[in-house]
This record gives sequence, C-alpha cells and structure tokens, in this order.
Amino acid sequence: MQGKKRTGNTFDHTFKIKKMETINQKKLLPTVGDSLGNGWEVMSKNFLVLLLVVLVMGVVAFPTQFMKVNLGSDEHGFKEIIDFIGWPGFAVLGAFAIILGIFAFFYSLLVVPVFKFGSDFMFVHATRGIRPEFSTLVKGFTDNYLHIVLASLLTVALIMLGTLLLIVPGIIVACRLVFVSYLVMDKKLDPIIAVEESWKMTRGHGWTIFGMAILSFFIFLAGLILLIVGTIPAVMWIKSSFASLYEAVRMERNGEVPVTVTE
Repeated sequence: MQGKKRTGNTFDHTFKIKKMETINQKKLLPTVGDSLGNGWEVMSKNFLVLLLVVLVMGVVAFPTQFMKVNLGSDEHGFKEIIDFIGWPGFAVLGAFAIILGIFAFFYSLLVVPVFKFGSDFMFVHATRGIRPEFSTLVKGFTDNYLHIVLASLLTVALIMLGTLLLIVPGIIVACRLVFVSYLVMDKKLDPIIAVEESWKMTRGHGWTIFGMAILSFFIFLAGLILLIVGTIPAVMWIKSSFASLYEAVRMERNGEVPVTVTE
C-alpha cells in the first residue's frame, strides 16, 4: 500500500510539473499578433518598473524639445519681440538661443542615446523574464559608450539619407535597422557590425516590422485620445512588443525553441 501511495504521489507530482509547464509556456513567434500579444503580457507583468522607465525617458527627452526656441517665423513676429525688449535684448536672446541650440544638439547626440539604448535593453530583459534593473538605463555611460553614440549617429544618418531618396527608402532603412540598439547592448557589437546584423536579422520580416510600426501609430493615437495620459502605457506596450519581436527573431535565427515563460 505504501509503495503504491509513493508511486501515486510521484505520478501526481510529475503531472503537476507538466501541467505548470503547459500553462506557463507559450510560443513566441516573429509575427505582429504574437509580438503585440506578448508585449501586452510583458507590460502587464512588469508594469511599475516599465512605467518608471518610460517616465524617466520622457524627462530625459524633454530638454531636446524645450530647447527648440522659436522666435517667430514672420517679420511681424520679430518686430513685436524687438519692440518689447529692444535690439540689445534681442541680441542677447538670440545668442542665448544659439547656445541652447548647441547644447541641445550635443545633449541629443551624447546623452539621450545612452538612455534610449539602455531602456530598450530593459524591455528585452523583461521579455526574457528577467526583472529589469535601473542600472541598465545608465550602464552605457561606463560600458560600450562609444559604440552606443556611434551606432545611434550611424542609424540616424542612414535613415535620413534614405528619406532624402523619395522617403520610401528611408522607411525601408528604418525598418531594417530597428534592432540596432538591441544588438549593441545585447551582443556588444561594433556599430557597423550591429547595422549589418540588424539588416540580416530583419530580412524576411520587413512587412512585419512595418505593420507593427503602423499599428504602433494607432496605439499611440488611441493613447492621446484617452486624455494624453494613455500615451504612457501605449509607449510601454509598443516598446515591449518590439522587444518581443527582437527576441523571437533572434531565437528563430539561432535555431532556438521559440518559447517564452510567463506567469
């Protein structure tokens, strides 16, 4: 009787493990539906941490928007400013605007990419079931800094170059280079190699990425309609979805079983 009982307990234990594995695992495929679905689950599971990441990124990006000084685009606007503060004041204001513009340029070039790449990698960690650590957000300042800055600059330059060629090539380049930030942080790749690797990884997935970009626009638009506050979870969902797509493509390319563990 005791032997049978132990056998029964063993069977029950094995059954429970298999049942838990069935419940806690699902396929992660490089498709729009799977990426958005898994992105939603990742966002829900790590909501507070990812919320703080998006809020920090908003604060980091704010100076680049705030420093875009617009003194008026027509002659009447300039005249009103001059009449109000006088020519000396206008000259000082103009010099101050130039200094702010220079600062904003270098800030967006040397500081923002580190936070951007770090936040992208935090979403990748969340997709892998690893709790994101805030140290990752600024890790780029001491680890791989030059690669991050150069990769960001190279990506922007290539997208701008493609956009100058009748816009469509710019869209294609933007879709094909969407994984650059992940590769620089995840694989510590050289900027040029990261661009080449992203181009290879996204081969055959261009329409998927484009479709996700279109849907991301409408997701963000829906967030705006929800009293603007909805843009924050919208951004969280979008970033989680693209991180999920990267992970699915990476696993598919490496021949790994496309499975992610969820609770």
